[in-house]
Amino acid sequence: MGAIAILDHAAVFVFALTGALTASRARLDLVGFAFLATLTAVGGGTLRDLLLDRVIFWIDSPSYLGLTATAAILVFFTAHLFESRLAALLWFDAAALSAAVAAGTGVALSDGHAWPIVLFMGVATGTFGGLMRDVVANEVPLVLRHGELYATAALAGAGAALLGAQAGLGLAPAVALAAGAAFVLRAGSLALGWRLPVYKPRPPRR
Repeated sequence: MGAIAILDHAAVFVFALTGALTASRARLDLVGFAFLATLTAVGGGTLRDLLLDRVIFWIDSPSYLGLTATAAILVFFTAHLFESRLAALLWFDAAALSAAVAAGTGVALSDGHAWPIVLFMGVATGTFGGLMRDVVANEVPLVLRHGELYATAALAGAGAALLGAQAGLGLAPAVALAAGAAFVLRAGSLALGWRLPVYKPRPPRR
């Protein structure tokens, strides 16, 4: 199994955990858990493959759907054990974000796309599944929360992979660099309060 496939599997499983945790917070039934877990897990990779005119990864290999179902069942029976399901969701999401960013960036790099496409695919693959999860669950998307480093972390991860590839690193080290950079920034935002400045409205000049 190649580096991209490993990252896709990791991102799918962990993103599915976050979808199932969101379902637990909404008190859905097991089918609702499976639906939200699957939607979250495959959303970013599906968008990536559609835009790059590739065979959609979970259609090519339906075993990914087995991962999402497993995650949904696991969380359905264990969610009550978490002291804070929101905290667990945020940290699982940070791990899934970093893996998905690396996978999206790696696919674009391996297909030989120009650097703007590489950056966009890293960000889109990392953020779209979580965005769909939060919209369906009627929550404020993490990607839009008050200056938190989310899309910024994804962009930094994709940029790190791009720089690594241009410096002559192989694909595996480059995507590992992407995952590391994205996770460090997202973890710093969660644990240390790292933020970007946000717009503050001011009265117009007379």
